[in-house]
Amino acid sequence: MKYITEIAIKLFFLFSTIPFLLSEKIHEKFDIRIDDTVLDNIYTGPQKMGELDRGDINEASGLAASRIHPSLLYTHNDSGGNPEIFMIDTAGIYQGSITLEGAENRDWEGLAIGPGKDPNLSYLYIGDIGGNDSRRDRLHIYRFPEPSQLKQEIRIRPEKITLVYPDGARDAETLMVDPWTGDVLIISKRDTSNVLFRAPAGALEKGEVVLEKIMKLPITLAVGGDISADGKQIVVKNYWAIYFWERKEGESLSETLYKKPIQLPYIPEPQGEAIGFSAKGDRFYNLS
Repeated sequence: MKYITEIAIKLFFLFSTIPFLLSEKIHEKFDIRIDDTVLDNIYTGPQKMGELDRGDINEASGLAASRIHPSLLYTHNDSGGNPEIFMIDTAGIYQGSITLEGAENRDWEGLAIGPGKDPNLSYLYIGDIGGNDSRRDRLHIYRFPEPSQLKQEIRIRPEKITLVYPDGARDAETLMVDPWTGDVLIISKRDTSNVLFRAPAGALEKGEVVLEKIMKLPITLAVGGDISADGKQIVVKNYWAIYFWERKEGESLSETLYKKPIQLPYIPEPQGEAIGFSAKGDRFYNLS
């Protein structure tokens, strides 16, 4: 029964992307926008940057742009892979890997960069937050400073933070870090209206944090998201659309997300779960 259900869900995703694919194809050929909820004046349509040149990056599920190394992106595989982060450039060319000693990739689904213990450093956050059977009420975040020196193989022992849902187990694939506050944010996936949860930055030092339930979003099946380094742009995607919010100076994240999102141009990818802003926030990257 579980196998049949999974096949049905995948078929639903496949057929649901057809209208969006047709809309983008018509727009590309005739410069006609059928879906008037999609705006081109913020970000233009997608451009192919390159293809991954490593076969071992076979189920990319998170993406984040380095804050200190130009044109460097971090990504990782989904559940069951080795506990490692892959470094690639913006053309998809492999640059090396970071092995997380003492970590386990039970179901890594999200990757983010933000502030941490040392205000002078940027930190990588890896979210072991997935759970297709929605039985996980305790999640794990691995955190460590971005390596200042790059090489082909890096080994790091990260900090491990446990997060607990306040209202029972859920499935999630979206991890973000607010650069203004350092709060860790998780968005659930399988609810009709996905739910935003928060772990306040000050509580992360305790090692175990009960998540705060913040709000419901006008999105379902969220699979990835990011906040730009300046904190003023937010994107959340599902399998067929990318939603965008612009944040005003001094505005809380929840105040921003209560506003109606704008839909950005997007051509749905096969199992497209990874998205991340560039360090400058002038573009964002997708990885299928």
